Amino acid sequence: MNTFDFELLSGIGLSDALAQRARDAVEAESDDGSDAALALLRVTAVHRTTVQVHDGRSLRTARVLPRLLRGDVGADAIAVGDWVLAGTDAAGDLWVRACVEPTSHIARRDGDGSRHPIVSNVDCALVVMGLDDDFNLRRLERYLSLALASGVAPVVVLSKADVAAADPRRRDARLAQLRARLPPGVEVVVVDGTDPASAARFAHLTGFGRTLVVLGSSGAGKSTLTNTLLGAAVQDTGAVRVNDGRGMHTTTARSLHRLPGGACIIDTPGLRTLRPDADEGALLASFADVATLSARCRFRDCGHGGEPGCAVRAGVDPDRLDNFQKMLRENRRDSLSWVERRQQLSAWKSRGREARVRMRAKRGDG
Repeated sequence: MNTFDFELLSGIGLSDALAQRARDAVEAESDDGSDAALALLRVTAVHRTTVQVHDGRSLRTARVLPRLLRGDVGADAIAVGDWVLAGTDAAGDLWVRACVEPTSHIARRDGDGSRHPIVSNVDCALVVMGLDDDFNLRRLERYLSLALASGVAPVVVLSKADVAAADPRRRDARLAQLRARLPPGVEVVVVDGTDPASAARFAHLTGFGRTLVVLGSSGAGKSTLTNTLLGAAVQDTGAVRVNDGRGMHTTTARSLHRLPGGACIIDTPGLRTLRPDADEGALLASFADVATLSARCRFRDCGHGGEPGCAVRAGVDPDRLDNFQKMLRENRRDSLSWVERRQQLSAWKSRGREARVRMRAKRGDG
């Protein structure tokens, strides 16, 4: 009979909702004819053919069935933060047999539209951005869309407050720019990630059983913040480039850790390709100002370009609107089928050839 210790596992993030899903997954495995004893474990790291799992007391290494590593559609592959059912084979090796349906799942897309998992079963995303030369509102908006489209509450963490203190006027101007572009209700925390006292600023987010994920570009201070919250130098940290404040990808893999207060935190490497796995409706949800003002445009099908009477263009920061429209174009390309992609590419090439012909005619090249 498959049972699990809820009190023990709640210390690494098991909730009532996940416990019920785990029971359903156990029943599904039993219906498939499996009578092996299965343990409920949480994934703390994912490797090429194995995963590291936690049973509430200690870490173990488990092998994974190939279909669970790949997933049916890429983003459904096993991720850090997932809960899994695992059993031991005749040789004593631990094997992951099934994955419990997550309550939240953050995924991204590559430039070719393919989907990749980031983390599962998180309650809050700490989106870290430095107040140094790596300050970039467009990139921050992408991270916010990544979280909001997945139903995860984001908190913006502005790190390197000690660096920003050297130029208060610049710091205040950046804070004003940020607040003018943030969706309503998003909390902002300004910290010096190296200061142990900063951990107290997150006490309301790190309650027992909760799980946080730290997102942001390389060099933003994600691992430094993770170490500060852990109270120990668990994650490696590195220097940033002098010219632009960007990091060197010191953190190369996602990993889950237990915080002293009973929460879990997942540190992540910076994402080289940052495209939220979101449909158009979810993307609009993270740009609520665009969605609200669209209803006031003169034309129902307003594209918020050069149309007269566009309420969006009049009320939204031009750079924020341009970022939204770029993400929307990417989203629409991601939804194209292989045939539609080929047709689109053919049309672009045709327009390019026509443009070159016109330019040669204009120059008199024949």
